[in-house]
Amino acid sequence: MQRIRLRYTKRGRLRFTSHRDFQRAFERALRRAEVPMAYSAGFTPHPKVSYANAAPTGTGSEAEYLEIALTEARDPEQLRVLLDESMPTGLDVVESVEARTSGLADRLTASVWELRLDGVDPAEAERAIAAFNAAEAVEVQRMTKNGVRTFDARPAVVHLESTDGTETHSSAADRPTDQPCAILRLVVRHVTPAVRPDDVLSGLRAVADLAPPVPAAVTRLAQGLFDEETGTVTDPLAPDREAATAPPKAETAAAATAPA
Repeated sequence: MQRIRLRYTKRGRLRFTSHRDFQRAFERALRRAEVPMAYSAGFTPHPKVSYANAAPTGTGSEAEYLEIALTEARDPEQLRVLLDESMPTGLDVVESVEARTSGLADRLTASVWELRLDGVDPAEAERAIAAFNAAEAVEVQRMTKNGVRTFDARPAVVHLESTDGTETHSSAADRPTDQPCAILRLVVRHVTPAVRPDDVLSGLRAVADLAPPVPAAVTRLAQGLFDEETGTVTDPLAPDREAATAPPKAETAAAATAPA
């Protein structure tokens, strides 16, 4: 059985696609592309697809991940092309590697987010960010199925800054405006309870009364293992690529014991 890991996107208006809607679209794409899927056992077999830490409905993403199991080996890049052609534009399959290591979900420990705040002056956003970063604790509330939950959002936020907006993945095409706009860049750890971009916005409102006049356009730029030394989020598929190009252990051992 071969396992393939894929990175896909949610762009433009397709950011409003729910995770269940994506699952249906992806399973249709698997059938159209005639992918030799492995299936679960039982009365209602379903394709063996493992989704990892999907973005909330309404947010865009450049870094969503899943893993599929095949009964026959396929070239990862050819498979990516076939699946991408079978998916709606905006739900794009952009990367594919053969799974040669374990624990993909364990390598998704942090995310990089971009928050586009239309109608917010960048200087006002800077003041709110400074107040948030200086706070020891930022309590926010979220409605759950068990009622309102209060928690501290500050420890999960590794980095929060305002950018000049020259390089942005957010698009103004859906709601063009000549009003000011602030672009925030956020790095947040995946903790329990999960701290989402809207929780950080609630925190900015709590500490600095920052309240965008329209909902923020949120895009996940990356997710992966958080590197404590560099403060960056690393590519979770890199170990699989490295394992694919590494020489087999038998060859390495033979080279090490060969006479000089």
